[in-house]
Amino acid sequence: MRFFTAGESHGPQLTAIIEGLPAQMPLTAEMINKELKRRQGGHGRGRRMQIEKDQVMITSGVRHGKTIGSPVTLTVVNDDWKHWTKIMGIEPLPEDVNPEDIKRRISRPRPGHADLVGGMKYGHRDLRNVLERSSARETTMRVAVGAVAKQFLRFLGIHTVSHVTEIGGVTTDQKSYAGKSVDEIRTIVESDPVYCADPEASKKMVKAIDDIKERGDTLGGVVEVIVEGCPPGIGSYVQFDRKLDGKLSGAMMSINAFKGVEFGLGFEMAKRPGSEVHDEIAYSEDQGYYRKTNRLGGLEGGMTTGMPIVIRGVMKPIPTLYKPLESVDIETKEPFVATIERSDPCAVPAASVVAEHVIATEIAKAIMDEFRSDTMEGLKEEMDRYRQYVREF
Repeated sequence: MRFFTAGESHGPQLTAIIEGLPAQMPLTAEMINKELKRRQGGHGRGRRMQIEKDQVMITSGVRHGKTIGSPVTLTVVNDDWKHWTKIMGIEPLPEDVNPEDIKRRISRPRPGHADLVGGMKYGHRDLRNVLERSSARETTMRVAVGAVAKQFLRFLGIHTVSHVTEIGGVTTDQKSYAGKSVDEIRTIVESDPVYCADPEASKKMVKAIDDIKERGDTLGGVVEVIVEGCPPGIGSYVQFDRKLDGKLSGAMMSINAFKGVEFGLGFEMAKRPGSEVHDEIAYSEDQGYYRKTNRLGGLEGGMTTGMPIVIRGVMKPIPTLYKPLESVDIETKEPFVATIERSDPCAVPAASVVAEHVIATEIAKAIMDEFRSDTMEGLKEEMDRYRQYVREF
């Protein structure tokens, strides 16, 4: 499976094309729209989420509610486009229009954003040409693609959930959700204002977001994704680029503003001896081989172990501040406070939704690499045989 996304933040629409999905997989717009709504939620979101009510249109690859094996095209219309038709128009400007008269031209790059380096790379003197695509609005389509991947995984008995574990230094107590299944955590998270599984930490996070908004600043945090039901052996150790933890890390780091990733105990491993890091192996007739602990986060040697995959990513504070930092105007070369675009004081809850969906996409791709995937029933039969094989190994 592979996919591409296209579209600008204030352009007419956002598009994704997915190739390689098996035929006969149930898929409707409603399945995707539920996840798009979650991406737009969470305490700390800004005005753009009040403007856009993301709804997907499936325009190819599905007939009567099931995939047919051909590329699936997903489209989300930008409701705000009607206010940007002149600024972001596709057609060349008329000869009697001076480009300098078009509003919203940007020459003041924001620290921490792609503005300046993107302008250098592509030769743009109007930095709007950079920020329109580098905007996190692009993650709309990665959630849409991930929603399709999650539907694929559910059919195979693989389930995912994401939740926020830290915002602005406020951290969760793992004991509050330890031992809970993915479905149990999801029930808690979907009714929480910051998508947090610890109710006490959630209250403190909400207050931290409100406080930082008053100061015109922004907050980052940490999100965790858990994947249950993935059989052992997905991925490979034989080449560096086939290691699943490498692919999952790349997916997490591809999300806007993410600057770090870890599995299981993560960076805590640097402080512990090996006896407190590695997961001892056990066997029972009911479940076959399993690990007594899951400190490595469900991956060894670039492959799944059969234990839940646990991956976390750290999101930096959003670089667009209402109390802007200093920058330099690329036209005058004079110091200036950076341009203010619409922004959120904290987008960590929304980022947790994006993280879940990019991870689900990578897991789905890895499974399609491992098993014949022309039809869903054929793929499920192959995976059932494989699960039996590893149980009896």
